[in-house]
Amino acid sequence: MNTVKRQFGLSLIELLIALAISSLLILGITQVYIDNKRNYVFQQNQAGNLENGRFASLMLNEYLGKAGYRRDPVILVEEAFPSRSASGDCQAFGAGHSITGLDPAEGRGFCIRYQPKTSGELDCQGAASASFNDEVAFSSPPTSSLIVLAFKYDPSPDNDLPKGRLLCKSLNVSSPQYGELLRGVADMRLDFGVGNSDVLGKEVSSYVPQADWTPASGSIRSVRYSLLMASRSSQRDSDDSKILDDWLATATEDEKTRLQTADSRRLYQVTSSTQTVRNLMP
Repeated sequence: MNTVKRQFGLSLIELLIALAISSLLILGITQVYIDNKRNYVFQQNQAGNLENGRFASLMLNEYLGKAGYRRDPVILVEEAFPSRSASGDCQAFGAGHSITGLDPAEGRGFCIRYQPKTSGELDCQGAASASFNDEVAFSSPPTSSLIVLAFKYDPSPDNDLPKGRLLCKSLNVSSPQYGELLRGVADMRLDFGVGNSDVLGKEVSSYVPQADWTPASGSIRSVRYSLLMASRSSQRDSDDSKILDDWLATATEDEKTRLQTADSRRLYQVTSSTQTVRNLMP
């Protein structure tokens, strides 16, 4: 008697069906992976924009809050902040003024000055102010210890938007040079609030773009800034960006062309704030 059992393998049809089912499963898993990766990259880039925007606001608000600080509240602001001629990319400071505009030839930015709270206080570049006796409360430090800083927006030379920088320079040192505070700034807008002679000359009546402001425009009583933060390219699924469109709606033709040319489906965030100047508002 023949006791050999026949063994049968998979038929070609069964093999093809198994391959088809496996391919569908692999395609589904691959699509889920791609979608998750896209969402992760999107969240990471937006988180980077938000972090840069918050850091920029924190930094600018901190220094704008220091502008006009006096250790002795009794001393007149004209004595604490004497007139200063234009220098170091900054326009002239009038007597009693603690903020002035950056030289228009240098681009967008502003300059501030304030008295140090303590002897040897460090500025944005780590330079120490002149030493003085700070053990006496509310004593006025010497004029030589005034901290004068220049802030400037530096767009990317190759129009790569995330390489735009916010720079700071200390005018308290010899041969001052700008140092980088932040990177990722695609554009910056800056307006100065100036006033008239009403309310003891401390009321903001209008805002003047930084490019149009001169010392003859009057003392700066508030600063309004907006920063456009940009991610790396190819992060949007569509060509439209509501944030960018809103920003371009009030941009100059040159700025509109620059940003549209370098867009490349980037992600954007806007951070803005208005800061009143210490001792110059009622």
